[in-house]
Amino acid sequence: MPANTVLVVDDSPRDLQSLKNIVEDAGYQVYTASNGGEAIEKAKAFQPDIILMDGADGFETCRKITNDNITNNIPVYFVTSKNQKADRVWGELQGGKGLISKPYTPDQILETISSI
Repeated sequence: MPANTVLVVDDSPRDLQSLKNIVEDAGYQVYTASNGGEAIEKAKAFQPDIILMDGADGFETCRKITNDNITNNIPVYFVTSKNQKADRVWGELQGGKGLISKPYTPDQILETISSI
């Protein structure tokens, strides 16, 4: 089943709005969160098809989401400026499914969503 709903998480209001616009303009329903606690609450409440996550607490939040029985089936992809191999490996160890490096293109974001 293709993705219909996306939770976008970023602690930067500008980056959050940019991601939200890309995803909404492509026809997806978008929920937003500006921190890890809010992301966990919205993931539980809305059960999005995919989570695009950045933020200072993104790795910890991903671990909490992927270890929770209510949200562990939601794929989490990091959208971050942390793009070293170690960051990718660490993200995977936290339960993340992949990493999109900033700066990104709208096509990269939409390809990731359509791949689930």
